Amino acid sequence: MTNVTLRVNGRAETIDADDTAMPLLYALRDFLALHGPKFGCGLGQCGACTVIVDGQAVRSCQMPVSQAQGREITTLEGLGSTIRPHPVQAAFIAEQAAQCGYCTNGMIMTATALLTKTPRPTEEQAREALSGNLCRCGSHVRVLRAVMRASGQVQGGRT
Repeated sequence: MTNVTLRVNGRAETIDADDTAMPLLYALRDFLALHGPKFGCGLGQCGACTVIVDGQAVRSCQMPVSQAQGREITTLEGLGSTIRPHPVQAAFIAEQAAQCGYCTNGMIMTATALLTKTPRPTEEQAREALSGNLCRCGSHVRVLRAVMRASGQVQGGRT
């Protein structure tokens, strides 16, 4: 076993990893009980496992835990709470931008990374940023509206 120290949601967390090639997703879910990131495809194609690493939206199913050491990792749990949601989370709630909810983690984390870099993105920029996140329920229109609401460009459901 190898001790691996991760900086997750502002806290140092040490895990005993059998394999440092293990995906970061498994470390977050299995060792740290952080269940915001979901296992979707395991190939980095659906976005359900997205976390923010050093400001970038990253597919945690594709990042070995060894590459996550020394980097700042934020999961859905690190953004906000039910009492004090992050502005992106609040916008998703206001726009009812989830149906089954499986993709919501990836959508919120990707949108948060986008808005950190580009606080007032165009609709095209938001679409491009979210293009790698799959939603089989068809909530893309509401997700896009939530991103634009979080950027301050949509008020009360109108652009």
